[in-house]
Amino acid sequence: MFSRTDASSRRARTRGVVSILALVAASGFVAVSIVDPSVATYAESGGLESENLLGQGVDEVSGSGDSVTRDDLVVESPTPTPTPTPTPSAAPAAAGATASGSAPSIPLPTVAAPDPGSAQAVARDMVLARGWGDDQYQCLYSLWQRESGWNVYAQNVSSGAYGIPQALPGSKMATAGADWQTNAATQISWGLGYIAGRYGTPCGAWGHSESVGWY
Repeated sequence: MFSRTDASSRRARTRGVVSILALVAASGFVAVSIVDPSVATYAESGGLESENLLGQGVDEVSGSGDSVTRDDLVVESPTPTPTPTPTPSAAPAAAGATASGSAPSIPLPTVAAPDPGSAQAVARDMVLARGWGDDQYQCLYSLWQRESGWNVYAQNVSSGAYGIPQALPGSKMATAGADWQTNAATQISWGLGYIAGRYGTPCGAWGHSESVGWY
């Protein structure tokens, strides 16, 4: 038979073992409770982040340290290289005259200073009054010397041209004065107006006359 003291010792050892086992079980439960929530939270957090990334896509474009949202992105077309505009070539000068029309291409004979009061002197004064130079008077002198020899009464029998400028018909000169048949100044005034309107300058008219034989 066991003594009462031995039975008490066995019960004390049994309670100690049970307490240790209960403590181990409780520790395991606590450990699982601690580990599982963190794992679940981590998984949930990671899943949310992945879902957010998949839903939003790439929202930022990095480059040289700055972030630019997709709404701010602008695709710029390359600036087209301007096509050089070709420089137009100068129009050919009228036959027998320079591009400026100030002098003929064919050298003119030297023209002496006109006698005062002569038709040539009147013509030179009118040429200068229009802002033209002596070169234009030289062209005019040569032109009308060929046409009429500066004769107020010169008349072309075959065509009917009349006067110093050989107006055709002569009656056109009536717009410059009623004395168009006898007055050199009236004829010259009309003739210069005709030349300016059709050829620009006396040298322009002279160049045309040199080319085709008339103006």
